[in-house]
Amino acid sequence: MPKREYVAPSVVVGVDGSRWAIEAACWAVDEAIRRDIPLRLVYALDPGEGGTDDAGALARRFAAAQTAVRCAAAAIESTDEPVKIEAEIVHQPPVPALLDASGGAALLCVGAIGLNHFRDGHVGSTATALAAGAHCPVAVVRGHDPVPSAQRWVAVELDGSTGDAVLRHGFDEARSRRAPLRVLTIWRSRYPDIHDDHAVAAGNRDAKAALERRLKCWRSNYPDVNVSTAAVHGNSLSYLMAQGNSIQLLVVAHERGEGIAELLGAAGNAVLQRADCSVLICEPQNRL
Repeated sequence: MPKREYVAPSVVVGVDGSRWAIEAACWAVDEAIRRDIPLRLVYALDPGEGGTDDAGALARRFAAAQTAVRCAAAAIESTDEPVKIEAEIVHQPPVPALLDASGGAALLCVGAIGLNHFRDGHVGSTATALAAGAHCPVAVVRGHDPVPSAQRWVAVELDGSTGDAVLRHGFDEARSRRAPLRVLTIWRSRYPDIHDDHAVAAGNRDAKAALERRLKCWRSNYPDVNVSTAAVHGNSLSYLMAQGNSIQLLVVAHERGEGIAELLGAAGNAVLQRADCSVLICEPQNRL
């Protein structure tokens, strides 16, 4: 079996000419600096778009791609941060191109809204496809504040099946941003049709107690991170709707499954867009 060619790690940003892609590129600067790796801009020039093989039209599309990459690079350089910038224009549809790029990436970043945001008629379908198939964590970026408020949390969402990767990413992000960390434990009643306030309160207490036990070693390993906890019954979207303005980044597990589409689709987008809350989807637990 031939050896897989080694690809030096980088933070990859999908560039499509939109301002949201530029915001994602600027957001990714700190991620690349923290890892001490390059920031790689990837523009996917879809051969199936344009509807013509005319050489002039193809040349104009390639020129537009070059302009988009230069604009993103200029925005990164304007931050005056010491990050190495790489760029590539590939002749592939966006999703396959970025999934291929994720194979050698430490992180893949895309804007929450972009020129292909409504692909296939579904809000967030491109981001959902990337989150499902990428070989690395995926950040879906909403807004970029060059001086983020240290009072806005990094939030981590856990349930009974969530592995430790989501906690590791959450603690690392909170530490690097000097932000407080809020860990949410999501639990569901055995009988979801029964609404008993006393049972929910008891379930919240039990879930939070179990979470505190799980976090004991994490608190010791990250003594500089200010950690708080909350138990959420049912679905986290209602909690995010109420607290979204207090959250700058939500970290979730790849194994959230169908819930990823909910979070990145119309319902989650409506909740998170107003708060400029970005989402980080962790790598699969079984990644080799």
